[in-house]
Amino acid sequence: MSRIRTRRGRAIAALAAAVALTAALAGCASGSGSSSDSASPSASAGALPPVIVEIEDLDGTTVEVPLDSEVDLVVAEGDDVTVWVAEIADPTIVEFVPGKDDGSAQFNPGLQPLEVGQTEVVLSDGTSKTVTFTVDVVE
Repeated sequence: MSRIRTRRGRAIAALAAAVALTAALAGCASGSGSSSDSASPSASAGALPPVIVEIEDLDGTTVEVPLDSEVDLVVAEGDDVTVWVAEIADPTIVEFVPGKDDGSAQFNPGLQPLEVGQTEVVLSDGTSKTVTFTVDVVE
């Protein structure tokens, strides 16, 4: 149940950030209608919301993530978020962030982009589940 609230909380936070950004950009636009007078999203925006993917759906896929974002690896309902580990072919591209359970909430494992590039990632739960996919970090 905590994991569901966490995902919903992240989705609500991402939506709130998008609404705030839209409002800020609308306030920055000039009345002349010229697009060159408007603030660009990259100039005024902070970090992007995370790329959210279900671990069960990852095998054999490519996940594209902006450099200033992160990948939230959603664990299947009932699975332990803390058991997942990752082997990263090129650790200069992304860093694995282990899942955790602080007693009041569970936090999914994830990937933090470090630089633009592409690398293969192998996730394992230490037993029978192994997932291999590619991460493509873009500007």
